[in-house]
Amino acid sequence: MAQNAPRWQSAINSALEKYEKSVVMQLASIDVTSPIPNVRSLIFRSFVNPISNPGLPLILTTTDVRSPKTAQIIANPHVHIAWWIEGTQEQFRVSGLASIIPSPQDPLHKHFLHSATSSAASSPNTGMAALNRENFDWEAKRKEVFKTMSAHMKASWCRPTPGSPLVGGEEEAKKWPERVDEPKDLERPDESEEDKENRKNWETALRNFALILVDPAEVDYVELGVLPNRRTQFTRSSQGTWKEQAIVP
Repeated sequence: MAQNAPRWQSAINSALEKYEKSVVMQLASIDVTSPIPNVRSLIFRSFVNPISNPGLPLILTTTDVRSPKTAQIIANPHVHIAWWIEGTQEQFRVSGLASIIPSPQDPLHKHFLHSATSSAASSPNTGMAALNRENFDWEAKRKEVFKTMSAHMKASWCRPTPGSPLVGGEEEAKKWPERVDEPKDLERPDESEEDKENRKNWETALRNFALILVDPAEVDYVELGVLPNRRTQFTRSSQGTWKEQAIVP
């Protein structure tokens, strides 16, 4: 757990220490062409805390770079997270700006570079700005997180574009790879066809794998496991500190 982390982050970490499977959260974004919100369930992967200011954590999750949420977030980075942890009866609602971090070879990577630069210039006291000043290696982080995914999860990034028509139906879907394992060693001329196919799938999956980073600006924390119930609003100041305000549950 990061030292000097904000109290809301400490509360999440404490809850996950007891209920480690309570990592499903809902993230809402706005559609590119309409004001209709889109919400989906994502898995919380970790926090990323700047060394220079551990009090400005980013929430890390992952996605397929080809999914609709990618275009939505690039067009409008304002997102909202709702996270209910049943075991502790706690709810966290997080408002902030999201960034998509795809492979450097992906054409969309230029949008991350642009947003990171403009964010640091306009809002220097944010988690993303602090990490960029520290020259945080996002590509190394992307590969690190990718390797923690199960072989079956990696295979999901080798499928056709998420949300596209299922051409060929279920019979075609049966041809999709079921798992993708990390190649054993460097590419060799004498490697088997199976190893070549797995290496190809590994490269495809890694290319389609992207990080989503949410830089929180406001957190609404509700504690329903205590009587009387408690609710606290955390607001990040322009100086990069957190202001707490007790509000009615």
